[in-house]
Amino acid sequence: MEKVFKALADSSRRRLLDQLYRTNGQTLSELCGYLDMSRQAVTRHLGILEDANLIVVVWKGRTKLHYLNTKPINEIYERWIGKFDRHRIEALQQLKNELEDDEDE
Repeated sequence: MEKVFKALADSSRRRLLDQLYRTNGQTLSELCGYLDMSRQAVTRHLGILEDANLIVVVWKGRTKLHYLNTKPINEIYERWIGKFDRHRIEALQQLKNELEDDEDE
């Protein structure tokens, strides 16, 4: 999980993930169009994302396509974010139930 947080800490890598979310399966050339940096710099960012398992690479002939892998992000949500949302949802449900009970009386 440490690699995932490190990868997500950089705004350029988050932009790459956003682009893959919008259009999955892009080439390096396509992804370079979204960032104002060299092709080599984009390649390094993609390598970090791949090492963190946030993207998956698929070769189609000579073309290398990059795909978003949402599993690590989902794991972060379940471990760090979801448990906090659960309390809010339960509180809203309890409030709803209390308001409905008051209407019935």
